[in-house]
Amino acid sequence: MSNSTAIEQKYNKWIIVLSIAIPLVVAALFGVNLRKLGFNVEPLTFLPPIYASVNGLTALILLVALWAIKNKKIKLHEGLMKTAILCSVLFLIMYVAYHMTSDSTKFGGEGAIRYLYYFILITHIVLSVVVIPFVLVTYVRALSQRFDKHKKIARITFPIWLYVAITGVIVYIMISPYYN
Repeated sequence: MSNSTAIEQKYNKWIIVLSIAIPLVVAALFGVNLRKLGFNVEPLTFLPPIYASVNGLTALILLVALWAIKNKKIKLHEGLMKTAILCSVLFLIMYVAYHMTSDSTKFGGEGAIRYLYYFILITHIVLSVVVIPFVLVTYVRALSQRFDKHKKIARITFPIWLYVAITGVIVYIMISPYYN
């Protein structure tokens, strides 16, 4: 077994665990409202524009990272991708913190815009779960220096991750008029 294969196998268990645990933990915490449980916490109502901005930043970072790799700026690409992963983690932490301290906001639009909003929201949520193992596998393949396999899966990962980042901003823009 090559060292590259050993590295991939070492991380495969973690990829599976994280790909299952992250959505389950987020879903579980999403349903927990600390204020309704009697905890004296301030609602973190300032977070949605911040985490929407982090999503926008992630999209920009992904685009610059694509440019970097196409221009053979490998170290820049590597740093940008690590930053994009960090941004996604920060988004997730802020998103969960907001929903654990604040009441959910209902979308108030009507007619076709309502259907559009829910289509974007649902595809955003589903793909945000789907992209987790893709990002992790893509990253591990780069770590293990299996760049042929990395490139192959990155072609799938990139558009999904970019879609999730962009639609996160769109969902925020569409729902923001309905925040209290």
